[in-house]
Amino acid sequence: MFPGVLKMQFTKPPMTYDEQADLLISRGMHIDDRTRALHYLSHLNYYRLAAYWLPFEQDHASHQFRPGTNFDQILEHYIFDRELRLLILDAIERVEVSLRTQWAYHLAHTHGTHAHLDRRLFKTNWRHRENVDSLKETVRRSSETFVRHFRQYDEDLPPVWVVSEIMTFGQLSKWFANLKSGADRNAVAHRFDIDEVNLTSFLHQLSIVRNHCAHHSRLWNREFTFAWRLPNHRPASLVPNVNRTDGKRIYNTLVMLAYMMDIINPGHHWKVRLGELFARHPQVPERSMGFPAEWRKLPIWAGRMV
Repeated sequence: MFPGVLKMQFTKPPMTYDEQADLLISRGMHIDDRTRALHYLSHLNYYRLAAYWLPFEQDHASHQFRPGTNFDQILEHYIFDRELRLLILDAIERVEVSLRTQWAYHLAHTHGTHAHLDRRLFKTNWRHRENVDSLKETVRRSSETFVRHFRQYDEDLPPVWVVSEIMTFGQLSKWFANLKSGADRNAVAHRFDIDEVNLTSFLHQLSIVRNHCAHHSRLWNREFTFAWRLPNHRPASLVPNVNRTDGKRIYNTLVMLAYMMDIINPGHHWKVRLGELFARHPQVPERSMGFPAEWRKLPIWAGRMV
């Protein structure tokens, strides 16, 4: 509680699905097929869908909708967003697996099999011991066959290439970011022709996006609190494609994922699938996700989405 703030009790009763539909209608939303709307309201929480109809309100205080707002229109935005999350998760998996491989390979061949246990390799203000203990707990709870194999050895933790496979994406991002030497970080980043400051920042932002995807949270029309640091010079093939005026929306994340997918999996169809997603949902405004005008003509997308 905040000092001096008078707290109120919540007294609103829960609404039935029919009452929810009636409330939307009273606020100006058209429902052409009530049975269909009730079906979706019974499977998609009212407040989950509310995030998608908020931009359609003409007055947030009264929750009145703009003329012409239709339930099917809201549902299309939700379905688009769900499919976008799944598409992004597919790309994140490829990027994450590649980064685990590059990080572990570099540390093992440069600093030894158990480089992650050497606190001298990490920033002095990072709580290395606590993070090692956290990894130990992750190893203890793991049922992976390759982890069980290494329990026969008298070691605090398995080698770095084993540990990297059971880290969460958030852990991987932090272990990478807290390497003391910029040369170590660049050894990984330069495999993607990226400077380490940009990759470190992107991994932080990507861990946030991944968490939103994993918890089925909205990406469409979301303004993130953190924007990753965009490259100014390197790589030359990425620089002209980013949006520098609206960097807190999902567009720049998609650009970087597309760029990294081109390196990790040449000949992939991820961009084509993104183009197909937009084609299936023409009513969803791209500008709400930070897409610049005529973005399809930019080098990273041009001719690669069909």
